[in-house]
Amino acid sequence: MPSRTLPGIASAAYMCGRFTLAVAGEQLALRFNLDEAPILEARYNIAPTQLVVMIRQDDGRRVVELARWGLIPSWSKDASAGARMINARAETVGEKPAFRAAFRQRRCLIPADGFYEWQASVGGKQPYYARLATGEPFAMAGLWERWQAPDGAWIQSCTIITTTANEILLPLHDRMPAILAPEHYCLWLDPTIRDPGPLQALLGPYPAERMRVYPVGKAVNSARNEGPGLIKPLETGGM
Repeated sequence: MPSRTLPGIASAAYMCGRFTLAVAGEQLALRFNLDEAPILEARYNIAPTQLVVMIRQDDGRRVVELARWGLIPSWSKDASAGARMINARAETVGEKPAFRAAFRQRRCLIPADGFYEWQASVGGKQPYYARLATGEPFAMAGLWERWQAPDGAWIQSCTIITTTANEILLPLHDRMPAILAPEHYCLWLDPTIRDPGPLQALLGPYPAERMRVYPVGKAVNSARNEGPGLIKPLETGGM
């Protein structure tokens, strides 16, 4: 499979407000049935307004592109709206003016191999890292949009859909990213499917028994920090 370069970037926090993608492009291509293996920079602290990898369908094939995290609606007057739209709620995504058109026509997969959540504690908010029990990359349900700036430039942006938290994440937060099962990727990406019913049925909480969650150091609290040390477990154990 030929490769093409996707530049990295780095830096912010909410829900789902930070995630990781550190797998090799070849592994990503195999996992998501891509024609090309993208060249990826390992990212351990992806934050809102940065560029993220997304997979969408174009003429029947899956393509990998970069999009700014924080969806800018096509009717928005300026790009700042995107900073408030890093997440879309699964329960209302088909109704909200900012998301409903993209939900029907511009759905995407946002690959990750883990994400962070925070829990209030006596010493301040404690970050936790969540991943699949297998350690494999997974797809968060996403939407994408293109917005034209007043100067004529086009910005491609995206949002991550969230759903109710499963049992393992509920002690940390009542929401979690909507993680799609691999057998549902084709349905989610198919732009000819516009009925909200079967699409929203895919957006339930991911099974808790298939995930692992453990506390990590507070260095991840700053979007300026990067590196594999951010996902190293603390000695206090995990869930």
